[in-house]
Amino acid sequence: MQTIQASNYPIYFNEKGYEALNLHLKENKYSNLFIIVDSNTNELCLPIFLPYLETELTIEIIEFEAGEENKNIETCVQIWNVLTELGADRKSLVINLGGGVVTDLGGFVASTFKRGIDFINIPSTLLSMVDASVGGKNGVDLGNLKNQIGVFNLPTMVIIDTNYLETLPQNEMRSGLAEMLKHGLIFDKAYWEQFLDLKAIDFADFDELIYRSVVIKNEIVTLDPTEKNIRKSLNFGHTLGHAIESYFLENENKTTLLHGEAIAVGMILESYISFDKELISESEYIQIKTTIKSIFDDIVFLENDIEPILELLIHDKKNEYGTIQFALIEGIGKIKINQSVENELILKAFNDYKS
Repeated sequence: MQTIQASNYPIYFNEKGYEALNLHLKENKYSNLFIIVDSNTNELCLPIFLPYLETELTIEIIEFEAGEENKNIETCVQIWNVLTELGADRKSLVINLGGGVVTDLGGFVASTFKRGIDFINIPSTLLSMVDASVGGKNGVDLGNLKNQIGVFNLPTMVIIDTNYLETLPQNEMRSGLAEMLKHGLIFDKAYWEQFLDLKAIDFADFDELIYRSVVIKNEIVTLDPTEKNIRKSLNFGHTLGHAIESYFLENENKTTLLHGEAIAVGMILESYISFDKELISESEYIQIKTTIKSIFDDIVFLENDIEPILELLIHDKKNEYGTIQFALIEGIGKIKINQSVENELILKAFNDYKS
């Protein structure tokens, strides 16, 4: 697959990525190399990656415990301390090998250590391949509030190797599908329609679907790198999805949701809101709801769950002047940003989701 040129950095696919990485290491005089992994990718992905690496540099592996609950400033402090103890300097290179938690957190660690050192993202999950590793967003959660602390800063390169997907459980693959569905809903109706019957997808061609998803995200991010305008479209499903994810993360009576599982609910809810506002037709809404529910299990919401979820909306990063801003679809494949939505309509959406 052809290399994608993002804003000032390349996105390589499969074998080409490792060739480019080794050439980059030869051409740049780095002092040492740090590979940030979590407890899952240290075991499952690092043994795949290391044989490709051709370098005389000292390599240090920094591992932290897997899970969204560890994507916080405390983990960053631990890693900054380790980098300091192991002699990292401004000429060090960080490689983030893992899912969205690793690339988000590792990118933030590198972007802030000594005011910024080079980093490379090698996403290992479907979600991080089509979303988290592309676009220059780096950051951590603040308590249960998603991605509140962070910076926009670009990696030196991204390497997408779909062989890592063989290490994933099925629920993680499904989680990544949510972002691919979103890319179709906001940008490319024909791409969305490829997912209407998952059984008909030839998974030998799945690399091409991943490639198209990365192209879509890259096109949007290139137009609006720091999310002042059209990049807000990528938040479709995320305004409510992030609030739901945060609520389930902090509530000990709930099972923590994967990011894609929460976003799938968010997309159904926000599609209902789009339908109620006459931005999409009833048949389009039914198609969206039916398709997403055929892939993802229903999430159970009790009456006393909804109010705390609504309260979490006030912390959404797109909010301006205290107003909650939604990105809604205006027909499948088109988006309308900066839409305000009253709580009564959100409650109607939850009631419809449960039906």
